[in-house]
Amino acid sequence: MLREGHNDVVRARKVVVPLSPVPREDIVSGSPRQGSVELGTIGDCTAGIWELQDGVVTDTEIDEVFVVISGGATIELLDEGRSVEVKAGDVMRLAAGTRTRWIVEDHIRKIYLAAG
Repeated sequence: MLREGHNDVVRARKVVVPLSPVPREDIVSGSPRQGSVELGTIGDCTAGIWELQDGVVTDTEIDEVFVVISGGATIELLDEGRSVEVKAGDVMRLAAGTRTRWIVEDHIRKIYLAAG
């Protein structure tokens, strides 16, 4: 979508992100669905759009920076014993290996840059 060496634009809030059920082993509650669309690469990073809807899930993070473009979530940083609320306009960094619990009442959509 964002071609290397080109000046391109993507209307990220309008991109259709196909959603699939979250793997059962990652579900804490609800019937969450998630999906992503890769936008391209920048150096050694992958850029994309990710969305999660309706539920509570666990994850082990990769090194990434993201910007929430719609919705929001409470992200419990399990190893640190604290929570962070994120909503549209917020920017967050997640360090590789961080264990998280994402609590999403409606949806969260983010643009991410992930290393590796």
